[in-house]
Amino acid sequence: MGNQSAILNHSAIRIPQSAIEMRVVVERIRPSVDGGRFPIKRTPGESVAVTADMFADGHDVIAAVLRDRPNATAEHAENAEQTFSANSASSAVDRGDWRETPMTLVAQGSDEWTARFDVGAIGWHEYAIVAWVDRFLTWRRDLKIKAAAGQDVSVELLEGSLLVREAASRAGHIGAGRRDGTRLLERADMLSDSTPIEDRVRLAVDEELAALMFTHADRSRATTSEVLRVWVDRERARVGAWYEMFPRSAGPDPSRSATFREAAEALPRIADLGFDIVYLPPIHPIGTSFRKGRNNALVAGPDDPGSPWAIGSPAGGHTAIEPGLGTYEDFEWFRSEAERLGLEVALDLAWQCSPDHPWVHEHPEWFRHRPDGTIKYAENPPKKYHDIYPFDFESEDWRALWQALLEVTLFWIERGVKIFRVDNPHTKPFGFWEWMIEQVHRRDADVIFLSEAFTRPKLMRYLAKAGFTQSYSYFTWKNSKADLVEYFTELTTTEAREYLRPNLFANTPDILHAYLQHGGCPAFEARLLLAATLGANYGIYSGFELCEGRALAPGSEEYADSEKYQYRKWDWDRTGHISELIARINQIRHHHAALQFDRTLQFHETDNPEIIAYSKASPDGADVVLAIVNLDPRHMQHGHVRVPGVEPDEAYRVHDLIDDTSYEWRGDWNYVRFDPDIRQGHILWLPKPRT
Repeated sequence: MGNQSAILNHSAIRIPQSAIEMRVVVERIRPSVDGGRFPIKRTPGESVAVTADMFADGHDVIAAVLRDRPNATAEHAENAEQTFSANSASSAVDRGDWRETPMTLVAQGSDEWTARFDVGAIGWHEYAIVAWVDRFLTWRRDLKIKAAAGQDVSVELLEGSLLVREAASRAGHIGAGRRDGTRLLERADMLSDSTPIEDRVRLAVDEELAALMFTHADRSRATTSEVLRVWVDRERARVGAWYEMFPRSAGPDPSRSATFREAAEALPRIADLGFDIVYLPPIHPIGTSFRKGRNNALVAGPDDPGSPWAIGSPAGGHTAIEPGLGTYEDFEWFRSEAERLGLEVALDLAWQCSPDHPWVHEHPEWFRHRPDGTIKYAENPPKKYHDIYPFDFESEDWRALWQALLEVTLFWIERGVKIFRVDNPHTKPFGFWEWMIEQVHRRDADVIFLSEAFTRPKLMRYLAKAGFTQSYSYFTWKNSKADLVEYFTELTTTEAREYLRPNLFANTPDILHAYLQHGGCPAFEARLLLAATLGANYGIYSGFELCEGRALAPGSEEYADSEKYQYRKWDWDRTGHISELIARINQIRHHHAALQFDRTLQFHETDNPEIIAYSKASPDGADVVLAIVNLDPRHMQHGHVRVPGVEPDEAYRVHDLIDDTSYEWRGDWNYVRFDPDIRQGHILWLPKPRT
């Protein structure tokens, strides 16, 4: 009696319905960034190959589909921290129209399933997996085995007939569902009639019946994964060549700032070089308090223009234009002229102020203060930046500050700017960027944000996760073959490739690497070849085409006579420039899809550590480019390169896209020679796909 009471008491314990429904386990969905906390990134036309581990108890056959849809509901964007339990995910994917793709096993017995979908529209896209124990497929498998063994399967055929009738009832009564229901009922009758068993078995394993049954499978106890997100950027996010210029230096008079209308005279040259984006440092009024002089001198001369990053003066702040550059109308004219030439204008977002910025007086609460009441200037000990006040993103009035910065960004978007390079984002809260970028994308999904963060790897990756479209990289400091192979293998083969798009700037106003300082024009040629072919996105700063390598001091990466602190009048025709090579390489990039993607990068063997070889292919494999670069700018280097997918005695022709020269090669290993006075590398088009 006591035992019976215990049983009765235990029976009162509630068992959740999900305990019996979730027979299929779905885990380790890839790609997924931090368990779905952040979206992966794509551009229109790209694929998302989804893989997951899936299995069920026992020996039943499971089936699964990959669901995807564009224009995901706003709730996902409203709460970036939203996660989904199995039950809430199931209710989420029941809303709206989903496209479904059957998933297949990667290998028999692997429990690893895969499928892919393409993204189209810019904006949010989402995907999920639905998996279930499939009674029909289990029955079909067992029927085949029993029939092959010569066993009597008449009862099994009746069982199958019932399964098919159930599917007919699920098919519906209108349109395609009604037609499918009629066809299924016909087959159910045929499975249960008196025709020979052999004929009924052939009908039972017919692929047309299997397809109908899959379409109308019983998913009442299916497992639905969490909903994962894709942010789809426009194509320019995936591929583009950037050119950075100081418009104030692009005028006829080196003693004063050029206006935007004068600076526009430089745009045809930049367009002829084949660039896609012209990026401008801050164009706002520059403060005079603690203004820096030439070569970062602490005291400025009367005619020194100061650093554009010391933003703000009585003439205005982040929504104003430096008077020397002109007016809003002049900027609009510059931008429209750039667009006429096929260039897009990118602006700098630098969230900091000079002591003369109007906000310093209007909103002192937005800055940090010392015990004596003065505002703290920027520091990176031991460096001190007296001409810059950083914002206090955690001030008591932080919401108003954040909103003001968003409004600045929207101000320039309304004036046609859709690309922003963001200065030092790693010194601002991650939450701010996630919020601001999401708010901008709600209003305009075309906007691109480039993160200028030369900081620790995990911080750089987190900024990319938080929403930055592109990221600066460590490319500048990767100059050996081993370092390049290791770094770019990480960028293109690990999870980072799902959310971090590197932009390979060969130089910047802040960074003139020793390799360029001491290697002469061959060094500039080598770095150009590497940047433009390793990365779908790359950039140079004005003067690179002139092989400008003068440093401020030995051991320094600062340019001598840096444009950050003075006007520079460049002689674009001076001896030794590499403009023709830049134009040719950009032309190659525009014509060869292989160089417009990063994911297909593969490194290949060479027998000389100073020679690096790698290939890229277009997503469809039709266009394959092999790049070979001499990393030594001072000495002739030669050796052999292994071409992938070539038979030992196969004869074939490769075509150098740089100088339009063809070479007859044989076998997988072939000889190359590079003399720095002649060439630093090849960009070879392979006439047929290599694997």
